[in-house]
Amino acid sequence: MTKPRMKETDQGIQGELTVEIYDKFQRGMRDKGWIETNAVIKSGIRDGHALELGPGPGYLGLEWLKNTQATHLTGFDISPDMISMAERNAREYGLSDRVEYVHSNGSKMPFEDGKFDAVFSNGSLHEWEHPCSTLDEMWRVLKPGGHIFVSDLKRDMSVFVLWFLWAGAKPKEIRPGLITSIHAAYTLKELKELIKGSRMAGCKIAADLIGLTLAGTK
Repeated sequence: MTKPRMKETDQGIQGELTVEIYDKFQRGMRDKGWIETNAVIKSGIRDGHALELGPGPGYLGLEWLKNTQATHLTGFDISPDMISMAERNAREYGLSDRVEYVHSNGSKMPFEDGKFDAVFSNGSLHEWEHPCSTLDEMWRVLKPGGHIFVSDLKRDMSVFVLWFLWAGAKPKEIRPGLITSIHAAYTLKELKELIKGSRMAGCKIAADLIGLTLAGTK
C-alpha cells in the first residue's frame, strides 16, 4: 500500500551548503546522461523562448540551450540561492547571454499572457505550494500552439527502484533529501485528479518506473 503523501518544502532548496551539495548531485546526473534534456526536446520544445520552472542549479535548461539553436531561456525559481548557482553555471557554459533567472513564486508569475513559446519543469512539482494555481499560471503564460512538459518523481515506485536511486545518489549527503522528495511526490492517480481542477485537464499524463510526465499543446 502506498504511504500518504508527506509535504517536503514550498520554499525550494535554500542555504549555501545545501545548494552546493545539490549542485554536485545534479552535475553528476548530467555527466551520466540522466538529465531529461532529450525528453524535453522530444516533447516538441526545441525552439523559441522557453520558461523553465524550478531550474535549481540550471543544468536541464542549460543543456537544452546547448542542444538547440537560436533559443532563449527564462528560469523561474523561488530560491535565491539556487538562482545564484544557476547563474554561475550559465557563465561556465558560456550561455549567460541566452538565459536569465527570475526569483518569484510560481502561483503568481510576473509575466504577461502568452509570453513564452514553451514551458517546462523537472523535479519541482512535488514542492509547489499551490500546484493547480502554478499549472494554471504555466498555461497562461504559454503562447497558443506552445508546448508544455512537466516531469517529476513518483511516490509509488517499487522498493527495488527506490533502492537503486538511493544507492546511486552521490554525494551521499543528498540521500535524505532524495527520500523526502519521493515521499512528497504524487502518484499517477493523484496527478490525474490534480489536473482536473486546472487548465491542463486535456494534457497527457504518463508514468514509468521512476516518475511521471505531463505534456500537452495549448
